[in-house]
Amino acid sequence: MVGDDGTSLPYGLKKEIDVSTLQGKIAVVTAAGQGIGRASALAYAKAGATVWATDINETALASLNGVANVQTARLDVLDSAGVNAFFEKIGRVDILFNCAGVVHGGTVLDMADKDLDFAFDLNVRAMIRTIRAVLPGMIERQDGAIINMASIASSSKGVPNRCAYGVTKAAVIGLTKSVAADYVAKGIRCNAICPGTVESPSLEERMRAQGNYDEARAAFIARQPMGRLGNPEEIADLAVYLATATYTTGQAYGIDGGWSI
Repeated sequence: MVGDDGTSLPYGLKKEIDVSTLQGKIAVVTAAGQGIGRASALAYAKAGATVWATDINETALASLNGVANVQTARLDVLDSAGVNAFFEKIGRVDILFNCAGVVHGGTVLDMADKDLDFAFDLNVRAMIRTIRAVLPGMIERQDGAIINMASIASSSKGVPNRCAYGVTKAAVIGLTKSVAADYVAKGIRCNAICPGTVESPSLEERMRAQGNYDEARAAFIARQPMGRLGNPEEIADLAVYLATATYTTGQAYGIDGGWSI
């Protein structure tokens, strides 16, 4: 695909996002400093929303300073008091995209209890904290979209050496369906995004940590039926759709380039 300036765009990117799609909406994105979170914050802003881009990494967030419709704030989603204080400060939230998470390697025999505890805290309990903070206001307005970052490596697909990650991302899908079922009559939609392997700083770190970067990258690509990795903007497209999908709730959307076929 070719952009308006003549440059090539990654597969799956649209030339334009309708700037009226999310006009008047207020969105909060966690882990917005890089990767899928950053791409989604930009996509929400381009669609007209006022976006709070949050992250514990203020250096990464700085790249969003000055972007139209985007405000940045440091937020540690592991800190319950800090989460509550942040959401009390900003007030109304129409869209919550829980994007923060961590990937641990290893089998059930390899993983340490502390790693599993941390994975549950960041991948699951952090979402519970933010959801609890925004739900009362959404219920009062009888409207709201909650989007949780899960993974194909979850109850959707078993992936070798991803036990702690797969267990906790399966829990995210369970959380999503539970919230959707409890509040469907209150105007709340809660859905999960389940990506496959996506280009990101996190993935780059994991590939380099394996010792042979080129070999690790080739292995990741080889398992993708499309013959390539996904890009953050493709996931952001789905995040925008789910923010507007008023007849969709309790779903776990696979977006993995055919990996789970």
